[in-house]
Amino acid sequence: MTAMKRAAIAFEEAAGFRGGYVYYVTLDGRRLGEGEATATEIWVQPPGTPAVGECLLDAFEATSEPTFLEAAVRAGQALVYGQLESGGWRNSIDFDPSGPRVDQYRNGKGRGKNFSTLDDNITQSALKFLIRLDQAEGGRQAEIREAIEYALPRLLAAQFANGGFPQGWTGPVAPRPVVKASFPTYDWRSEGRIKEYWNEYTLNDGMALTMTGLLFTAWKAGGHETAREALSRFGDFLLLAQLPDPQPAWAQQYGPDMHPIWARAFEPAAVSGRESEDALLALLRLAEVTGERKYAEPVVAAVKYLESSLLPDGHLARYYEIGTNEPLYMRRNGKAYELTHDDSDLPDHYGWKNPSRLELIKNAYRAYIAGKPVAELLDAVSVDAATVSKWIGEMDAEGRWVTTHDGSDTRLVGQPKFAPGERYLSSERFAAHLGAMSAYLKRLPR
Repeated sequence: MTAMKRAAIAFEEAAGFRGGYVYYVTLDGRRLGEGEATATEIWVQPPGTPAVGECLLDAFEATSEPTFLEAAVRAGQALVYGQLESGGWRNSIDFDPSGPRVDQYRNGKGRGKNFSTLDDNITQSALKFLIRLDQAEGGRQAEIREAIEYALPRLLAAQFANGGFPQGWTGPVAPRPVVKASFPTYDWRSEGRIKEYWNEYTLNDGMALTMTGLLFTAWKAGGHETAREALSRFGDFLLLAQLPDPQPAWAQQYGPDMHPIWARAFEPAAVSGRESEDALLALLRLAEVTGERKYAEPVVAAVKYLESSLLPDGHLARYYEIGTNEPLYMRRNGKAYELTHDDSDLPDHYGWKNPSRLELIKNAYRAYIAGKPVAELLDAVSVDAATVSKWIGEMDAEGRWVTTHDGSDTRLVGQPKFAPGERYLSSERFAAHLGAMSAYLKRLPR
C-alpha cells in the first residue's frame, strides 16, 4: 500500500493538471492526448482522467487510504468543470476559456461545440466514474451529485425507442418506428450513405459493453431506477440489432431502417467482428444482472458464425462483406479510400484485425448456463505477488513508472510521436498497475 500511495502522489504531481490527466507527459514537459495537448488541457477519452480516477477509487476501496479518494475527488471536479450544456462530455477539457478546443461547458466558461459524445467511451467513462465517486464519498460532494443528476436524464433522452443510442447528442432524439435489423437490398457500396451518421444507431468502439457498464453502475451503485429500465431497453436493442442468417452477428453502425450503414470513409456497411464480440459479452452480462435468459439466446448462433469467419491466424477481421462474408479492408488512394479484399497494404491508423475473444465468450456462456458468476470471469484481473514486486521495483526514486520509447512502430493509444529513447509517464500504465495492485490487495486474506 505504501508503494501505491507513493505512485499516486508522484503521478498527480508530475502528470496531473487541476486533478485531470492526459495520455502521456514526457519528462521534458510535453503533454499528449490524441495529439499535442495544451498546458491547460486534460483528456476525458480513456485512458485519460476517468481511467485514472477509476483506479484511484479501486485503490481506496482496497486500502481505505484517504489519499486515493482525495485524488479521485480532484479528478471528478476536473470532469465536472468540462461537462457540456447538453449533459455529457467531449474528448478533452480545456481550462483556458480561449483555448483552441474549448467547448460549450455547463459552467459558462466555454464556447463552441455542445455535442455530448458516446464514441470511444467518453461520456460513459466520465459518468460511470462520477457515479462511483459519489457513492464512495457518500454524496458529500454536491457538485459531483449535481453533475450526475444533470447528465443522466439527458443521456436517457438520447435513447431511441428501440433502446439504441446514437454516437452522441445535443438534445432528445425524435421518435422512430422499431424494426428488426436486416441486410440492405440496395447496393450498399454506393447507396444508403447518411451524411450525419453520428445521429444514427451505433455500436462502434465497444459501445455495447461501455453503455451496459454505465447503466448497470447507475442502477446498482447510483440507485437510479430509470437506468435499470434503460439497461433492459438497450439489451432489447442488441437483440433487434443481430443480423439474420447466414451472418447472425452485428454491424458497427445502423440506419433508421436498421440496415448496416457507412460511417467514416474507411468504415463500410458490413458485419463487424469486434463489435459483434462486444455485443455478445454485453448480452451475457445483461442476462446475468437482469435475470432475463432471452439476452443469452443469440450467443450460440453468433459464436458459430464468428468461429467460421476466423482468419488463418486466429484473428477476426473488423469487417466482413455483406453476402460473401469475405474479410473486407481498405486501401488508400491519395486521400480517398477504396474497398478491397487484399490485406497486404492496410492503412496503419485503424484496427483492421483484432485478436479473437471467442474463448472468453464461450467460457462466459458456459458459466451463465451453469449458474456461475459471469462478471467475475469478464472482470478478472490476474496479478501475483511476483508481478506486484516487479512493478514496485520498476518505480524510480520519485515513485513514478517511467517508460522509455524503444523506437519500435508499436501502435500506442493516441498514436503519439516519440523519439527513440524519449522518456514519459503514461496514464494507461499507471492506471493498469494501480488497478491491478488494488485487485491483488483485495484478494489477500484480511
